Amino acid sequence: MSDGSGAASHRAAHLKLDERVADRLRVRLPVVAERTVSAITGEVPDYSGTLTGQMRDKIENAVRIALGTFLQLIERAEAADPSTPLSRALEAAYALGSGEARSGRSMDALLAAYRVGARVAWREVSTTTVQSGLSAETVAEFAELMFAYIDELSAASVAGHADELASAGRVRHRYLERLTQQLLAGEPEDVLRRSAERAEWPTPQTLTVAVLPRSNLRGVLAVLSPYTLESGEDLPGVELAEEPAVLLVPDMHGGRRRQLAGVLHGHRAVLGPARVWTRVAQSYQRVARALALGLARPEGDVPLDTEQHLARLVLSTDPEALADLRAQVLQPLSALPPATAQRLAETLRSWLLHQGRRDDVAADLFVHPQTVRYRMGRLRELYGDRLNDPGTVLDLTLALAFLPQE
Repeated sequence: MSDGSGAASHRAAHLKLDERVADRLRVRLPVVAERTVSAITGEVPDYSGTLTGQMRDKIENAVRIALGTFLQLIERAEAADPSTPLSRALEAAYALGSGEARSGRSMDALLAAYRVGARVAWREVSTTTVQSGLSAETVAEFAELMFAYIDELSAASVAGHADELASAGRVRHRYLERLTQQLLAGEPEDVLRRSAERAEWPTPQTLTVAVLPRSNLRGVLAVLSPYTLESGEDLPGVELAEEPAVLLVPDMHGGRRRQLAGVLHGHRAVLGPARVWTRVAQSYQRVARALALGLARPEGDVPLDTEQHLARLVLSTDPEALADLRAQVLQPLSALPPATAQRLAETLRSWLLHQGRRDDVAADLFVHPQTVRYRMGRLRELYGDRLNDPGTVLDLTLALAFLPQE
C-alpha cells in the first residue's frame, strides 16, 4: 500500500486555496456525498439496491470523510507532514477494497464506483470553486489534484482487494489440503463434512482416485472439474521413478468413467474405483495396491484401470497365504525337476481355465494337442482322483490363477 506521499501530496504543495473557498466546500460536503452515493447506486449494477439504510449512511459518511481529507490535504500542504491526512484516507480505502472482496464483489464494480464518484464529486466541487471566483488556472490545478487523489484512493482499494483475495485463497488452499489428507486417511464422515464446509468445497456423490506422474499433472487438471482435489501424498509401500500426484476426481462414476480414462490417456495413470466421496480412501488403497504389485506399465498410454484387475488384487490381499496354498496344491510336483514341474503347472493352469478343452489348451501353450494329452496323463498319475474333487479344483484354480514365472 502507498505510504501517503504520492502524486496528490506533491501537487497539493503547489495549490493555494484561501480559507473562504475551503469553508464553502466543507459546507457542501454532505450534499456532495449524498449525490455521489445516489449516482453510484443508479449507475453501478453491483451496488444497486445494496446501499440502503445504515449501509447508505455509512458510505455517505465515508465519502464525506474522503472529501474532507482532500481539503485537509490542501490546507496542510505547507505543513511539515502533509501526508498524514492522506495516509489515513489510504488506509480507509485499503480497508474498503478488503471489505468488498469479503463481500464477494469484484474490483471492477469498485473501480466503476470510483469513476462515477469522481465525476459527480468533481461536478459539485467545480461548481463551488467557479462560483467562488477562482481563476481558470487554479480550477484546473484543483481538478488535477482531485483526480490524482482519487487515483491514489482507488489504487489503495485495488491493493486491499487483491491482498484479501490472496489471503482468502491461501487459507482456502490450506483447508482443501487438509480435507484431501483427511479423505485419503479415511477420517469419519462428520469430520469430512465439517472440513468440506470450511473449505467451501461442494460435496459430490462420488470420488475416484487417479495417480499419475506430477510432470503430467497440468494438462490433466486443465480439463477436469475445478473441484478436483490434488495431493502429493507418498503412496504407502510404493516406490515410483517419478514423483506421483494423487487426484480425487468428483462424479466420474458410471458412464463417465470412460470419459475420465480418455482424459488420462497417455499420462501413465492408474485409476481406482469410484466410491461414495466419504469413502474415497478405499479407492486410494486400491490404486496403491495395484502399484505395489507392479500392475502398471510406466510406458503404457492406456490408463491402468484397477476395476479390470480385481481377481489379481483379491488374490494378493494375503500373499503369504497364497504362497502357502500354492505350495500345498503343487506338492505332488515337488519331487520333479523344476523345469518339468513348471511345465506341468502351466498345463494344469490352462486346463483348469479352459475347462479341459484340449485344443484350446494347446493353442494357449503353443504346443501340440498330443503334448497336452501326455502332460495331463502325468498330472492324473500324480494327483489321482483329486482332479475330480470340486474343493481341490477350487484350490488349484486360485493357486494357479497367476502363476509366477521362473
